[in-house]
Amino acid sequence: MRATTTSANGVKRVQTGVRMERRLVKVLKALAELHDLSLGELLESIVQHAFAGDHSFNAAGLVKVRELMGIYGVHSDAPAPEGD
Repeated sequence: MRATTTSANGVKRVQTGVRMERRLVKVLKALAELHDLSLGELLESIVQHAFAGDHSFNAAGLVKVRELMGIYGVHSDAPAPEGD
């Protein structure tokens, strides 16, 4: 973890260095742009929904996710990540 910042609502955030598959990051950035969010805000939302047992996207949102995955060549049947 790196620098810590505190937002106006008192939430502390840290800068992380997370390695992800390049094409998946492109999909996430495109989704963030569509929702007028930063990449960090999108990831926070997805994780919070997942931890609550909810879905982050409605049916229309999932269609868009699949469309973007196709554009960027991300396959949902991709093998599990390998360690570095």
